Amino acid sequence: MSNTLYLILEGPFQAWGETGRWVVRDTASEPTKSGVIGLLGCALGIHDDDGLADLSLNLKMGVRCDQPGTRWEDYQTIHNGVWAADRKIKVNATSKKPETVVSWRYYLADAAFLVALQGNEDLIEKLAEALQKPKWPYYLGRRCCTPTRPVFAGIKDCKDLVDALENYPFIGIEKEKNSERRVRGVLEVEAGKGVRKRDNVGNNSLRRYLPRYTMEAEIEIKVKEAT
Repeated sequence: MSNTLYLILEGPFQAWGETGRWVVRDTASEPTKSGVIGLLGCALGIHDDDGLADLSLNLKMGVRCDQPGTRWEDYQTIHNGVWAADRKIKVNATSKKPETVVSWRYYLADAAFLVALQGNEDLIEKLAEALQKPKWPYYLGRRCCTPTRPVFAGIKDCKDLVDALENYPFIGIEKEKNSERRVRGVLEVEAGKGVRKRDNVGNNSLRRYLPRYTMEAEIEIKVKEAT
């Protein structure tokens, strides 16, 4: 049995919203847990809040930043108005016409991340099967960000997240065989340790997220072609 699921997240653009609201849609420097849980939810066909919350709380996540990518900004205008909190289209107070909304959206271009998820063996097997036959299309944080390859990258039994991330081949573009490479890793740790984030899914519909603690680490890997 295997306790670790591997994902490779790479594509022209990725967007892992962390603090963005309304007209400014940010992206974190690496995949967020809420974004990855959303991806898994698409594969499983889960749309209820309790199902996504249970999935989030029963998995621990580590990320290896093999190719961090380049931050990219997109300036957009939305014509014919947007919905306000009262479920009505926003209109200009003077002209009484729908407002044009200006929006800034941020992406990571040409990034590649290795994600290791650890949990109960039965859950890992279920996720592995779903990712190979997804019920709904999945994406890299934002619906316009499609992956360049299937994200499922295998399952394995690993001691911990560090062990999982150290023992998977390098996936970045610059490959030098038979040499070592150190890359940035972000590991989920026990509550109260590391940096506090809010990207454990609590109630997805209401955009409520629970605390999660992470710690950065230098991951040493052997550089060779991924299999």
